Amino acid sequence: MASNTDIFNRTIRLVGNETMDSITQKRVILFGVGGVGSWCAESLVRSGIHHLTMVDSDNVSVTNINRQLMATTKTVGQVKVNVLRDRLLEINPDAQIEARAELYSEETSGSFHLGNYDYVIDAIDSLESKMQLLMNASRTKAKVFSSMGAALKMDPTKIRVAEFWDVKGCPLARALRDKFKKRNLKPAKKIKCVYSEELLKNLGGIPENDCAPAEFRKVAYNGTMAHAVAIFGFTIAGLVIQDIVQKSSR
Repeated sequence: MASNTDIFNRTIRLVGNETMDSITQKRVILFGVGGVGSWCAESLVRSGIHHLTMVDSDNVSVTNINRQLMATTKTVGQVKVNVLRDRLLEINPDAQIEARAELYSEETSGSFHLGNYDYVIDAIDSLESKMQLLMNASRTKAKVFSSMGAALKMDPTKIRVAEFWDVKGCPLARALRDKFKKRNLKPAKKIKCVYSEELLKNLGGIPENDCAPAEFRKVAYNGTMAHAVAIFGFTIAGLVIQDIVQKSSR
């Protein structure tokens, strides 16, 4: 079996042994392993993150296959976080991957102990859950990164990074800010977000046999492309690794 030195040889060459040790020691929790989150998780583990907790209550659907890493015709119906955990452990068997098939909500938030992590990543679709997570995570010592809307995007050159309140042209970000303002709330610290100002239209109709649950149909009906959601996910993973590298070099 390959050793960690073999697996991460090219990473060590780039960042050095001390920084590599720092990467392996950081604890990351990722909420949402769909189009954005699944690719983010893959990049984190391939970059050397050993301690990763993944949270998502969904099962793999056939409509996930066009864009989600662990979604194939063989995994339809299986629990997303479990399928993804198994894949990640094939990449690095020594990694400590925790799969939690749960929803993040105001009621469940206390069970996640966000203060125990160095990085909290938000790749949630639900506005309410997203707001709760960003509020709670921002009150901890953890560095927080968030994905804004990745659907209806095609142009990879338009994907950007900005602080939450500076994100432009993203309907999800606008709706989330409105939700904060209506409740007179604000994250306790700055949060870097990945977003795109591009907003395409759905050109195809909704199939008669569409199997998306009713409560998710508005999101499910928006078209998505693998390369766009993957770049969102890879960018967030890159922000995490970049932050570790910068802190290690001080």
